[in-house]
Amino acid sequence: MTTFRASRGALAGLAAVGLLALAGCGTETAAGPASKPAVSGEGRTIRATQVSHVTDVHEATGMTLLEGPVLTGDDELYVTDVTAPPGEPKLISVDVRTGRHKGVYTDRTGAYTSAQISPYDDRVYLTEYQSGAVISLARDGSDRRTFFPGGVDGSPMNPDDIVFDDDGNLYVSDLHGMETGKADGRIVRIDRDGAKATVLADGLAHPNGVMFDPEQRGLWISELARNTVSYLLLDADRTSVTSRHEAIHVDGGVAQTDSVAVDADGNLYQALHGRPAMAVFSKYGQRLGTVEVPAGAAKGLLSATNVAITPGGRAAYMTVSGPSGGYVYTFSALAKGIRLSNGG
Repeated sequence: MTTFRASRGALAGLAAVGLLALAGCGTETAAGPASKPAVSGEGRTIRATQVSHVTDVHEATGMTLLEGPVLTGDDELYVTDVTAPPGEPKLISVDVRTGRHKGVYTDRTGAYTSAQISPYDDRVYLTEYQSGAVISLARDGSDRRTFFPGGVDGSPMNPDDIVFDDDGNLYVSDLHGMETGKADGRIVRIDRDGAKATVLADGLAHPNGVMFDPEQRGLWISELARNTVSYLLLDADRTSVTSRHEAIHVDGGVAQTDSVAVDADGNLYQALHGRPAMAVFSKYGQRLGTVEVPAGAAKGLLSATNVAITPGGRAAYMTVSGPSGGYVYTFSALAKGIRLSNGG
């Protein structure tokens, strides 16, 4: 999830929907500056084209922020609007052929930062930043259930991205307050029945993206405040971390690391907060390319938040937002998608 600085006039609206804590945190720094060498060069340019103009800036909140892309059918993409005010669509369906879109779900209080589909029960799962809860919905947006209320080890979560293993267990990046100068973030594993939550890693500097490698041996995680992507090797039952290391330092300038995705070859697609682009790396850390929106459109866009790559195909759908609104762009991934690549 990326967050945009709100103008003073928008603060009242942000407070009204409980999003004041989100405003302006995208440029914070955390304790423990990274000292890893930067990756030089940006590789080849991968051009993205517009699919749909989904949202405009909301008067009540002073912003719009699309997140959580997940394909629910051959031509249907679900996205969330994190800053949608009460009554306006918070989960939105986009027809990727025509660009038409419609609301699927809304409520009065939620700020939903990610969407994913469980391979266990085929329901749509949403992370709710403010309460810390994870909720689930039927595919059509009905039958809302609270899957997990949000408390872990005696403290609430601020969940951002999610990924499921093949058994339906859920892995969450937890910003855990996201205070300036602190590295208190966590990666949390939640059993598929929602009954047990385990902290797999802590001491993280605003963890944002979380994604399995294609073999599900380990998790890639991105830390917004350190501009790093780390690899967490898991044990055989994926309930504990056996090793952890910083794998890539993203030389992003003013941009910071947001969500992360993988394709079937294990390539990483690192979304950037502060630039409407994605950095693409091999699993060995080589910069392979940069996904870019057209220069004219980039002037009104601040960040690319996440991507869904079609399982079995190379069509990728990226959520991008800024003062000109919230958009879905498409590009051709370097390799075919898999279940894991379909959002996060």
